[in-house]
Amino acid sequence: MKQYFFVLFILIGGIGLAKAQSGKLRQLTLQESIDMASDSSLQSFRLKNLYMANYWQYRSFKAARLPSLNLNLVPVQYNREFTKRYDPDNNIDVYRVQQSFYTSGNVSINQNLDLTGGTFFIDSELGYFRNFGHAAFSQYSSVPLRVGYIQRLIGFNAFKWEKKVEPLRYEKAKKQYLYEKEGIAEDVIELFFGLALAQAEFDMARDNVNSSDTLFLMGQERFKIAAIAQADMLTLKLDAVNARNTLKNSEIELQRATFSLGNYLNIGGGDQLAVVLPQRPLHIDIPVEQALLLAAKNNPDYLANQQEIMEAEREVERTKREAAFQASLSASAGFNQVDPTFAGAYRNPLQQNLVSVGLTIPILDWGVRKGKVNMARNNLNVAKISTQQREQSLEQDIIVTVSDFGVQQDMVNSAEEALELAVAAFQATKQRFMIGKSDINSLTLSLNRQKEAQKNYIASLKNYWKCYFRIRKLTLFDFNTGESLSYLFDQLHR
Repeated sequence: MKQYFFVLFILIGGIGLAKAQSGKLRQLTLQESIDMASDSSLQSFRLKNLYMANYWQYRSFKAARLPSLNLNLVPVQYNREFTKRYDPDNNIDVYRVQQSFYTSGNVSINQNLDLTGGTFFIDSELGYFRNFGHAAFSQYSSVPLRVGYIQRLIGFNAFKWEKKVEPLRYEKAKKQYLYEKEGIAEDVIELFFGLALAQAEFDMARDNVNSSDTLFLMGQERFKIAAIAQADMLTLKLDAVNARNTLKNSEIELQRATFSLGNYLNIGGGDQLAVVLPQRPLHIDIPVEQALLLAAKNNPDYLANQQEIMEAEREVERTKREAAFQASLSASAGFNQVDPTFAGAYRNPLQQNLVSVGLTIPILDWGVRKGKVNMARNNLNVAKISTQQREQSLEQDIIVTVSDFGVQQDMVNSAEEALELAVAAFQATKQRFMIGKSDINSLTLSLNRQKEAQKNYIASLKNYWKCYFRIRKLTLFDFNTGESLSYLFDQLHR
């Protein structure tokens, strides 16, 4: 009767477990998981939007280098006030009411010149003025054509520095996007193999439940004929109870790992996920010198260092220019006319010339300008030292990762061999125990060795792929195709 209830308990537990695992099973490989995360995960959407923000900033920079067409309007300007006027007859100032209306429009084409930092323009203007009161009159003023140029003679050329910094900023943003996408692959690997380990432990726990139940039933029969001691029979019963508890715990861990991976991949919770472990990876030889060269060429941190130094140099030049005296030139030549009628405002226009030179000479500022120049120079020195330190740390990271990758390739082969031996040893020990040629301690020890070998194999695979994708991230290079990720990105988004 006790055996009957025990078997019934096993069947009920199995039915409950089957219900817990019900639902459509969706199998995922490592590469499929990485592709899904790169395309559909929330982290991927965030990175795409950050990249697009930098992309449109660069497009705006490029557009600013082209001629711009502007329309400037003063649609309505109405003025009614008391204004002071001189009365020559009485030799006194009098206040009179002035009431007027004014409107104007200006169309201009502007072109910034990167070489000089000046702005060349062509414009045309039309204005209408109407005065109300005792001396009412109307007047049109026109500038049919005017050509001009505005230039700071001795000053900071912002256009020149933008031409240097903005392309570098965009290239860094593009490679930073690729760098962060490889970081997504690292996250997926952690979650993928976390689920793989939970899946393996659940399968082993389920098999262990079946094995421990079978061994316990056999132990009962052998105990009846005094083939085993009572202590061994109680140990078998304890193993059966522990195996079922372990199965419950492993089921909970499996659900957690499944939810974590599915949530990161942005997959709905209706399907059951099962991961397929990748095959033994091919041996890839990555020389340290090659990895360092590729990183110096592709890694966004190197571009960020260049940008930081360049912006510090720009600040030094700006403060030096502003510390000296300032001079500006504004020159224009064109035609203008004034007439009570619209047609008359464009008839026989007169030549209009304007040349203006402005100077600002610092005499005494108590060392403010000099202090700004020295501060900018010190910031440049700090930037150079900081970038050098970061590059040294990055190089060290690359050397360690490449070295670790070579070790992990050997570890995968060793862990695979150890797992095969552990499985074979457990099966042999189990068979020997069933025929009475091995004790319970040997069986338990063999089972633990199999579990440990399974964990080590999955961990070695995880470490291998983490190292591989970290090298990809640090170098932005696909060692399977022999192409840089930046080149592949440009080919895809042509």
